[in-house]
Amino acid sequence: MSGESLRVIESLQNPKVKVWASLLESRGLNRHRQFLLAGRKSVPEALARHPDRFSAVLTADPAAIDGWTLPPNLERYRLSRQAFARLDVFGTGFPLLVGDIPEMPRADLAAPPCGLEIVAALGDPSNLGALMRSAAAFGVTRLILLAGAAHPFHPYALRAAANAQFEIELLRGPAWPGLPASAGPLFALDAGGRDLASFKWPRDLRLILGEEGLGIPAEIDAERLAIPMTGAVESLNATVAASLAMFLHYLQMR
Repeated sequence: MSGESLRVIESLQNPKVKVWASLLESRGLNRHRQFLLAGRKSVPEALARHPDRFSAVLTADPAAIDGWTLPPNLERYRLSRQAFARLDVFGTGFPLLVGDIPEMPRADLAAPPCGLEIVAALGDPSNLGALMRSAAAFGVTRLILLAGAAHPFHPYALRAAANAQFEIELLRGPAWPGLPASAGPLFALDAGGRDLASFKWPRDLRLILGEEGLGIPAEIDAERLAIPMTGAVESLNATVAASLAMFLHYLQMR
């Protein structure tokens, strides 16, 4: 690909650069309905598997995309080193993709679950990304994000998800008080609950995850399940605990 086929942007004050820079935060993601994807593995993989999800490729070095098979409708931009560094928050130096955030409709929690659905309030984008990765690995059908949860297309969520965000259905949920009593069967991980190792999972259920350190509000009517541990640590990271639960459900449903 020749350098002449790329649009050149030199200034940090360019309106497009300003929009792209806003995508590094949830406010910009919500406003512009776009996201930035980074990563030497994630970018080529996503472009190969989901080319229709992207509108532009950004690079500081035209040679970096030589030989790439790019969709004809994908805009190509060569940014100055300074402008590119503003967007390349992980310092990969690798081309970035500008993608379109899909619609995330509101979940109908009064309807029965289909398979294993995760209801999450995780506010840390890296934890949410890791959760999406485990969810895709273990056959979760839906991830329902409660109000206050991190944005699933935040750069740190995307880095941890390793493109899992494209493999699961993402839905919006209410805040905790809006979680209907009919949303079950609901299950939660809790140190005082039944032993998870011997639990017989139903095929269809919702597993709810609270924010790190806060857990699930006591008024939420859910069956509590406990992960047996040595006692050397008080608790597990919420995403690690959820991954163990998803794995056990996956094993029983195979």
